[in-house]
Amino acid sequence: MIGRLKGIVEAIFDDHLIIDVNGVGYLVFCSAKTLHANGGTGTGAALFIETHVREDHIHLYGFASESEQKWFKILTNVQGVGAKVALALLSAFTPNELMQAVAAQDKAFLSTATGVGPKLALRLVTELKDKVGVFVAETPLAVKGVRAKGQGVREDAKNDAISALTNLGIARMDAFLAVNKVANDDKKLEQIITDALKEVGR
Repeated sequence: MIGRLKGIVEAIFDDHLIIDVNGVGYLVFCSAKTLHANGGTGTGAALFIETHVREDHIHLYGFASESEQKWFKILTNVQGVGAKVALALLSAFTPNELMQAVAAQDKAFLSTATGVGPKLALRLVTELKDKVGVFVAETPLAVKGVRAKGQGVREDAKNDAISALTNLGIARMDAFLAVNKVANDDKKLEQIITDALKEVGR
């Protein structure tokens, strides 16, 4: 299995590129954002790779970032979302925008992507809503080591949530207002982040 490719971009097409790695040209399907992230033909590129092996083909899917690759895996686990639709979603939205849309249950936003109708958008927000907090917590953006006991736990959790949201590209003031609106003594860090994302997405 191929996990990463590093080489020279030989050609770029609408939905894929060819990357030359030591004289071997690999055809790699990519989102529009990953295609545009490369400097063009003749430039160096490093891609995270998902390899799909089927009876009639082997396809490589490339991603400019690990977060984009992780969302590709998440999306393709949703019923009715194949690799083509997953790439269409990643072409239309950044991983952060997808996370916020799912947290906010924004079906209309997701349905603007090519190949995503209202029914599929509903399925996306329904099946992925419980994974948003987990996804944030598993990333380096979530600050680990929040104390489980003692005074100041809520304040620590709020500060960690604000830090996670700002690292996701949300303005600090928006993150501060959202976290303070949703945080309470009963919520864990992951839930605060999830609820704050919903608040920001409204």
